[in-house]
Amino acid sequence: MTPVIILTLVLVWQAVLTGYAFTLAGNAADEGARAGTAVPRGERFGVCQAAALKDLSSAWREGATVDRCGGTGTVVADVSLRVPVLFPGTIDFPVTVHGHAGTVEEVKR
Repeated sequence: MTPVIILTLVLVWQAVLTGYAFTLAGNAADEGARAGTAVPRGERFGVCQAAALKDLSSAWREGATVDRCGGTGTVVADVSLRVPVLFPGTIDFPVTVHGHAGTVEEVKR
């Protein structure tokens, strides 16, 4: 019975990590989009990328990519994270989760 319990706990933990990856990707995209609204369009991608990756720990930041950050009228950010196997910073599944966020561009006066 013990192996069944251990296997169940490992599977539940992996499901929690997958859900946490979705949460981190969404939050990173939100932070990037929010930061991108306050800068001119030419500087937007760099500021957006830095803001999106800033709050991620080094273990999660390794597999993170900012796929898109920009737009006219609205600023949209897409962040992708790899799902780790049991512990962040070790081995990653060949599965990537995506976070998407957008916000209205601030008007400069």
